[in-house]
Amino acid sequence: MYQLWIDVRHPVRVLVGALGTVRFVAGTYVYTGRAARGLRARVRRHAFGARHLRWHIDYLLAQPGVRVRKVVLASENAADECRVNRRGAGRWIAVPRFGSSDCRAGCPGHLWQAKRRARGVSRG
Repeated sequence: MYQLWIDVRHPVRVLVGALGTVRFVAGTYVYTGRAARGLRARVRRHAFGARHLRWHIDYLLAQPGVRVRKVVLASENAADECRVNRRGAGRWIAVPRFGSSDCRAGCPGHLWQAKRRARGVSRG
């Protein structure tokens, strides 16, 4: 289970599959993901770019001015994904439903904007 610390250098609007258009303000974001198999390959895909956009995070990382700043191995147990992800609650702003379409624990999203003000992320 890993976390990506992502810099968004300028505001971007991204069409993210079935989520629709999501607007991101400039800032730092933290994405929590798991790779039950192939953790190294998954992180490499995120850090260096994916040829095919498959997961929500691929759509954001494909944008100009968006880059992975840091990768953290948050747990060796993939089952810890939601527990670790929820550490952002109350401190950061969740991007609704982003990266959590298969989440069964009720997480608001698996991407968080590392800012206190709630006006940074919106749908549409």
